[in-house]
Amino acid sequence: MDVHVRGGPAEPFLGARDLFSTEYDLERPVTVRIEQSPDERTRVSHDDHGHRLTISRQAATSAMARELALHEFAHMHHHERGHPSHTQSTEEAIFLALAGRSVERRKLTHCYQIANHMKDVYADDVWMAMAPGDKLVGFLEASLAAAVADRPVEQPGWERLTPASDPEITAVNAAFALALCERHDLVGEGHRMYDLAHAAAHDAADVDLAEFKRHFESLSPDPDESEFRKALVDVTRAYASGDGERAAD
Repeated sequence: MDVHVRGGPAEPFLGARDLFSTEYDLERPVTVRIEQSPDERTRVSHDDHGHRLTISRQAATSAMARELALHEFAHMHHHERGHPSHTQSTEEAIFLALAGRSVERRKLTHCYQIANHMKDVYADDVWMAMAPGDKLVGFLEASLAAAVADRPVEQPGWERLTPASDPEITAVNAAFALALCERHDLVGEGHRMYDLAHAAAHDAADVDLAEFKRHFESLSPDPDESEFRKALVDVTRAYASGDGERAAD
């Protein structure tokens, strides 16, 4: 694996490279560009010449830096090998799922986020066999706790002027977090993540937490294109309809 780091510390990314290359390889070179802005989100792009990972300095120097690098290397691995989760057009699947339906703009945005969760499941399947999941559990727990605490409290006749977590996508995110932890046996039944997930579900009556957890956790480890497209269409319909069980049938 050929990894070049620009703009910041190379150690986490080179350490992740050394670990990743014990099991997998990337045919194209990777350029990691570390940006100073703390608001810079982790982004990956691909072309015929290589892969590019853009990440904030804050993330690149965090305790999760190596795990983030492993996660993104796994996405690159799936991209190079044409894994259905990374070749399926998200736009096409969402169009198939929502044809003839009227969907709020915020829900449409969330559908893209849910599609990214499905890609993440397959990326995490790759790297979770290489490194302990303790840091990931802590990250998911902290993120979910922050989202639950930031849920909006509406007052009749008031217009909300400050951003807050959307209860419905927060509940889906909770289902994703639990599914990921259960898929890789990362937490026990009494873990605080379950309490946080149930709190998130309580705030989103139209989201069936168990049904969405099943969507993520039961993804086939080696799907063909048709199987993955159906899974993506099903979960999209489930979220857009507000009735996970009926939409998935």
